[in-house]
Amino acid sequence: MRSVDKDLNGHGSPSSIVVRGAHVHNLKNIDINIPLGKLVAVAGVSGSGKSSLALGVLYAEGSRRYLEALSAYTRRRMTQAAEAKIDSIENIPAALALHQRPAVPGVRSTFGTSTELLNSLRLMYSRLGSHRCPNGHYVEPTADVARGKDMTCPVCGAVFPPPSAESFSFNSDGACPRCTGTGIVQAVDESTLVPDETLSIDEGAVAPWNSLMWSLMTDVCRAMGVRTDVPFSELTPEEREIVFHGPAEKKHILYKAKSSNQAGEMDFTYFNAVYTVENALSKVRDEKGMKRVEKFLKQDICPECKGTRLNQQARATLLGGIDLPSACAMTLDDLVKWVQGIPETMPEILREMARSITSQFLNTARRLLDLGLGYLTLDRTSSTLSTGERQRVQLARAVRNQTTGVLYVLDEPSIGLHPSNVDGLLAVIQDLIAHGNSVVLVDHDIRVLKAADWLIEMGAGAGEYGGNVISTGTIDETMHNPQSLIGKFLSGEERVSVQQKTEKSRIFENGTISLATNPLHTVHALDLKIPKGRLIAVTGVSGSGKTTLVLESLVPALQAKINGAAFPKHIRELQADGIRRVNVIDATPIGTNIRSTVATYSGVLDDLRRIFAAAPAAKELGYKAGDFSYNTGFLHCPTCDGTGQITMDIQFLPDVEIVCPDCGGSRYAKEAEKIRYLPKKADAGRGISLPELMSCTVKQALDQMSGVKKVRERLQVLYDLGLGYLTLGEATPALSGGEAQRLKIASEMGKSQEDAVFIFDEPTIGLHPLDTRVLIQVFQKLIDNGATVIVIEHDLDMIANADYVIDMGPGGGKSGGQIVAAGTPKEIAENENSLTGRYLKSLV
Repeated sequence: MRSVDKDLNGHGSPSSIVVRGAHVHNLKNIDINIPLGKLVAVAGVSGSGKSSLALGVLYAEGSRRYLEALSAYTRRRMTQAAEAKIDSIENIPAALALHQRPAVPGVRSTFGTSTELLNSLRLMYSRLGSHRCPNGHYVEPTADVARGKDMTCPVCGAVFPPPSAESFSFNSDGACPRCTGTGIVQAVDESTLVPDETLSIDEGAVAPWNSLMWSLMTDVCRAMGVRTDVPFSELTPEEREIVFHGPAEKKHILYKAKSSNQAGEMDFTYFNAVYTVENALSKVRDEKGMKRVEKFLKQDICPECKGTRLNQQARATLLGGIDLPSACAMTLDDLVKWVQGIPETMPEILREMARSITSQFLNTARRLLDLGLGYLTLDRTSSTLSTGERQRVQLARAVRNQTTGVLYVLDEPSIGLHPSNVDGLLAVIQDLIAHGNSVVLVDHDIRVLKAADWLIEMGAGAGEYGGNVISTGTIDETMHNPQSLIGKFLSGEERVSVQQKTEKSRIFENGTISLATNPLHTVHALDLKIPKGRLIAVTGVSGSGKTTLVLESLVPALQAKINGAAFPKHIRELQADGIRRVNVIDATPIGTNIRSTVATYSGVLDDLRRIFAAAPAAKELGYKAGDFSYNTGFLHCPTCDGTGQITMDIQFLPDVEIVCPDCGGSRYAKEAEKIRYLPKKADAGRGISLPELMSCTVKQALDQMSGVKKVRERLQVLYDLGLGYLTLGEATPALSGGEAQRLKIASEMGKSQEDAVFIFDEPTIGLHPLDTRVLIQVFQKLIDNGATVIVIEHDLDMIANADYVIDMGPGGGKSGGQIVAAGTPKEIAENENSLTGRYLKSLV
């Protein structure tokens, strides 16, 4: 294996990061040199150790060592990565990571604030806008604002201070007083207060009084003159008004305790149903308290600011004839064109300043446009952005900061990118390197990998079969390395294509799902036909309407039809004869804590607990199936409470997680080791315990439990899905997106699926071409059982393997929202109007 010399630049400074003895997760004590100042790609099948090397070693050590230079006081207030399990690492720069799934921002974050474009726009409105005087007259743009002088109204003579940039911030002085800058207000949803009007108040009809208030409120309500022993639906309008909005009067009541026959008299103030919720909301202090209240709330657009988040003064200033909310509602594409024309509309004395402010805005916007985000508006709430969109915002921000000497670790930066936007992504990454930084990225997009200066391939397999460096070198060296699995895909020698595609004339022979919609968001009115029992790919650039078509139109329409409910308002018609199930499966992590494991999620552990409870030793000791639960059972480890690890808080140092010293990570107490399952084999020996089985891979467990039909069938499905390397006790939050996705599919395999539609949102995220091949085979098994599989996808290999393609576009935002082309992959490739087709030509 070729290594990089420690010093290649001739100036005495190190040219590579030197890693020795890395054994994070499944890494097999690897030694590797990683070039500095270059674009280094890390490839490999799912579970091969890519993220362990990039994030678990390079980012963890780079960020930790940088933070160690800060004071202990500062470190106590920061989240720190744990120390990587390595023998040594040299020349590691300070590191920043752009994760595959960035944290979801809060309600105050928008596309404008997260990109800081809004900062430049606020400055434009402050320095270049026409401000309104207290009497409602407008003052033309003037240099007095930049000089800090008061403005004088030419109409009424009023003198007033000009608004600063902060005056246009909804997180500061410019916030709407009603909603405090969120654009939304929370109000009590009266339709939730009495969910079942066939019940009487005595029977608990008023839900908030049951969960948020003492039950004696029923007695107070009776004292207010309301009949509490009749169905709520029979109450008079006057009685209902008292229940919902009655005055806070004090009443003398006789209260009888439920738990005893004791009774007593007391004076108690009446809390109507609406005030009960409002009072509980005002006292919320944590997430648990909020969960009790939020089911009675609804979010409405703020009636004062109409959702703009800004106060009246901030909304009044005009620039180029429009106010700030109107500018923020433009797509970035349109906003850039508008900003470019601002300097020429200014008085001569302001033009130089206008060019300076607008150039700052345009420089930031340029990279966002390169990354294919021109369809977004500045007022778009950040939490509604996709993971790929949020990651690209992070990447553009990193370039704008113009840092030097930093190691950027990028996890799947091509997520959500249409092939036409890949060049823009690579240009942004090259900017980072040109500024003197190093970039290590984990990705599977062949075009992205080909652009790397150096490629590290992990493998050869996944889990315990991975963790080794099987290839390292330039792209050309990788393509000619016989050990490399990705090399043949880079050279074009090997393709993902595995499916025998359906003949064009037979595509609709299993039936048709027909959908007709009215316009929604930026998507036009649509009429489309989807073939049943096929693999359908919905494609198009970001913002072209794929999600609106599939997840906001087709899915809710199918669900409404299945449940006998009304269609969403924008659905004109749906014909889907025989469809009784719709399953939306994404690649989001399974579970939120380490108590969720492969065994629990797949249902295997439930079967295993029953098997071990039936063992003679278990019966003798009186153990039941519930005792074998590592979460709540009698046999769970008391030291770690069934988690398999202990977290140690060391204040200003990172928390240290260690394997539980008592159970060794098995999650079970020592008593569980005594209960053993004896396979009916000649070489069964002393059998195997449940703790030992939980540490086995799926493949190993399949060998051990081959005699138990139900367990064997569940494990065989996991193995057939390419998950044979996962251990049964592996925590599901730690699984990659591709692994999580396949685990979710497991319960559906082997069933008749003629009445089912499966929806997958970018299922190839994080998948090596070989993993994509496995996933396509999984889809084919579902289709062979009668299922209709619809994927929202950018991956060309997946698209090329589809039976039918629906291409949205032609652009994003207002430039999209139409079906550009629909047909077989070959027909899409031949369609001159299809942007996807241009990139598909080489594959079909």
